[in-house]
Amino acid sequence: MILSMPKTIKITLCILCLFITTACTPVTAKRGNMLEQYQIEEVKPGIHTQSDVLHLIGSPTTVSTFNPRVWYYIGQETEKKGIFDSKIVDEKIVEVVFDDKGVVQKIQRIDNKRADIPYSRAKTPTHGNELTIPQQLLGNLGRFNTPKQ
Repeated sequence: MILSMPKTIKITLCILCLFITTACTPVTAKRGNMLEQYQIEEVKPGIHTQSDVLHLIGSPTTVSTFNPRVWYYIGQETEKKGIFDSKIVDEKIVEVVFDDKGVVQKIQRIDNKRADIPYSRAKTPTHGNELTIPQQLLGNLGRFNTPKQ
């Protein structure tokens, strides 16, 4: 049956099949600073300072709110398929703790026990008038400014 089709229809079907198969390809995104193990091993506690850490692995993603001597390097890799929500494929969190003099005390990878909380698609209720389309269209009829005397 396909052999007896005109050439333009065959080409159109091939292009359509190509689009359908590529539409299902997942899109990956990397965000933050995904430190590798060799980068973590380069930083030596008791030897390197804050400026050394900045030079070796870059600036931190965030600094602790209550203790500015604790730096966090956070990186995520997400994957999105079609219209579905993104899913976290890989996540790395590294904590670097400095002493009062700015020398590294410890560097460790933190295993994040993230809770998978589903997104809520509900809308926030707004209070007020819920008008129908005809009420909205005809609502201003007869409401004119009164002429000043």
